[in-house]
This record gives sequence, C-alpha cells and structure tokens, in this order.
Amino acid sequence: MDDKPTFRPFLFPSLLMFFGGWGGLALLLNFSIPTVWPRWGFFALTILAGTGTMLPVSYWISANFSSSPLEPRAILRQSVSVGVYLALLAWLAIGRVLNLSIAVWLALGLAAIEYLVRLRETSSKPENVSPRPPSS
Repeated sequence: MDDKPTFRPFLFPSLLMFFGGWGGLALLLNFSIPTVWPRWGFFALTILAGTGTMLPVSYWISANFSSSPLEPRAILRQSVSVGVYLALLAWLAIGRVLNLSIAVWLALGLAAIEYLVRLRETSSKPENVSPRPPSS
C-alpha cells in the first residue's frame, strides 16, 4: 500500500496564506503610506504570500521527485524558507543593496541549511540508528 501523504491537510492553510498574503499586500500597497508599521506588515505579508504560494509546489516536488515522501513539517519548513527568502530579497531591494550574487548566496545558504536539517532528521530516525553493542 502506498502511504504517500495527501495534500488535504495543506489545502486550507495554503489557501489562507495565499489569499491572506497576496490580498494583504495588495491592500497594504494601495492604501497605506510607507511608515514603520506598514513596512513590517509588508515583510510579514511577503512571508505569508511566499509560503502560501510555495506550499503546493513544495508538496508536488516532494510527492513526484523524492524517493521517500517527506514529512509534512519538512514540506512546511521548505515553504516557509522560500517565504523568508522572498522577504529577505525585498528587504535588501528596499535598501538598494540587492544584486545577483547576494541573491544566489542567500539561496545557497538556505539550501545548505535545509540539507543539513534533513540530514539530521534522516540520521536520527529509529530505523537508521544502529543498536549499541552490549557493555561488559
């Protein structure tokens, strides 16, 4: 029997984050002036919009290209990291310090963090841990 996780638990949060993030960004950009609190709201809504957009994509990539299906928290973690990446890019663009090399190094850094976290998760699973030899 195939125990591939379904997208059903992700559907409502994904739609909520997608429409809340992009709708909130549209309202914020059209009806506010760029003071401190709307700017922080912009970054928070950017993370929501990026996460909500990436959640179905991350699930699809995991379901179709992964040898073993990822856990739901790994799919969510990957989506949140894309949302944080987009907010970081927006923050750097507002400060006029964003260029291609910074964007690539940030992406590689986040990918390396994700690789190390997945490596730690797979190595700490009970079926991957070898039993200790008996002590004498």
